[in-house]
Amino acid sequence: MRLMVRLPVANETHRTHCDVLEELQQSLRHAGLESSNLVVAIDYTKSNEWSGERSFGGKCLHAIDPTGATVNPYQSVIHIMGRTLEVFDDDKLIPALGFGDSKTGSASCFSLSADGEPCHGFDEVLYRYAQVTPTLQLSGPTNFAPVIEEAIRIVERTRQYHILIIVADGQVSNEKETRDAIVAASNYPLCTTFHFA
Repeated sequence: MRLMVRLPVANETHRTHCDVLEELQQSLRHAGLESSNLVVAIDYTKSNEWSGERSFGGKCLHAIDPTGATVNPYQSVIHIMGRTLEVFDDDKLIPALGFGDSKTGSASCFSLSADGEPCHGFDEVLYRYAQVTPTLQLSGPTNFAPVIEEAIRIVERTRQYHILIIVADGQVSNEKETRDAIVAASNYPLCTTFHFA
């Protein structure tokens, strides 16, 4: 299923974020999205350090504020995607994956949950992200294929439509492998989306 959504344009200054969010969700429903399972994948490659030097006050894009007073770009994107799409996920069971760290490199991915179980809603995705991120060593290169292939396995196992939300810094090293995985995913009820922190 391919969704094309025209985002609402706010030309009135008194509109709230809730108004725009509800319009976006209504636009998604109008485009045919009724229900979808979700998978979140997070880029832990070293390029997040370089990107953050230019765009996040010289800090890594994954820098976690221990006080919780500020959020990093990844937390912001995950929160926004959660508020937008969680209403379409009936069971709220969301596999949360990481890739590109020093252990997985460009070859595989890992679950943010120690037991490999899906998170219960986006609040738990954010909680797991904040717990796991400080323990990881960023590496690379950036290859989206392992998380796309894992999402395909999830779709094969559940036989249900899924949206894969890949949150990354925009760098990609292995374009051919990523492109091949996207082509393979087109044979499944799987929508792959990229959101840049």
